[in-house]
Amino acid sequence: MDQVIESAARNAILDLQARVNRDIIGQERVVERLVIALLANGNVLLEGLPGLAKTRAIKSLSKNLESDFSRIQFTPDLLPSDVTGGEILRSDGQFEFRKGPIFGNLILADEINRAPAKVQSALLEAMEERHVSVAGKRYDLPSLFMVLATQNPIEQEGTYPLPEAQMDRFLMHVRIDYPSDADEIKVLRLVRSENVAKPETQVAAPAPIAQTVVMDVRAEVDAVTSKDVVEAYIVALIAATRRPAQFGDKLKDWISIGASPRGSLALDRCSRIHAWLRGRSYVTPEDVQAVAHDCLRHRISLSYEAGADGVSADDAIDEVIRQVAVAV
Repeated sequence: MDQVIESAARNAILDLQARVNRDIIGQERVVERLVIALLANGNVLLEGLPGLAKTRAIKSLSKNLESDFSRIQFTPDLLPSDVTGGEILRSDGQFEFRKGPIFGNLILADEINRAPAKVQSALLEAMEERHVSVAGKRYDLPSLFMVLATQNPIEQEGTYPLPEAQMDRFLMHVRIDYPSDADEIKVLRLVRSENVAKPETQVAAPAPIAQTVVMDVRAEVDAVTSKDVVEAYIVALIAATRRPAQFGDKLKDWISIGASPRGSLALDRCSRIHAWLRGRSYVTPEDVQAVAHDCLRHRISLSYEAGADGVSADDAIDEVIRQVAVAV
């Protein structure tokens, strides 16, 4: 039997995950993806219909982690300077840079697809380079920096599809579904208890997890090994999205554009964290499969025929996993 890795940092992260799960009932998979993105130093896009606790999940993560939280409500009249900040003229005639809400640790970009592409693109430099440029000057962002964007399905009125270049900057694209009936009953009881709780009966919240824990975990994740066979499997999955004709008629008809090299990097990083969260120091093909949909669904483009037949990106990824064999 494999020995489970134990460390103070891992226990702290598991505690963080448990705290958020207590706030967001029935969305354990979504919470785990948020934790994976945090540990991978990546950005995440949450998509779901209104009212599915997307914003609550992000706020809960921020509440339980030592961090500066910023919220940007994306609207059609938002300007790029409302995100990055800008220079203002002081009374002494000198210009001073005033930082925008992007200068935080956890950035909630709420309903990101309700703003036009020009404003959405203002996030690109920050998400990829971890700095912003204003008036020819560069301003670095904090070492702990993560964009957590929420998006309503683009069939909803008043929304804009995100540019492909910006979608590729997200480490994962996570979809939130309705909770089960049993979990919804628990949600009713949780919200009811929060509304009726009296100040004198409230228990003091535990101290937030320190940022240094996240940095320590990132070092531990770097030590997780991925054998040649697993690396070959990751590359084979990505290759199947780029050369779908070699993997059957279904994929040939469904996929028009495959995943970029960022897809390979995302699968590698997220699968190692998935293994680490389970106490293993090595990656298995099952770890790769567990994160494949969230890492790839926004990185492949489907054909017109696939859309007409009601085929989703998840359907195509399912077929890729079925067609690509794991080398022994």
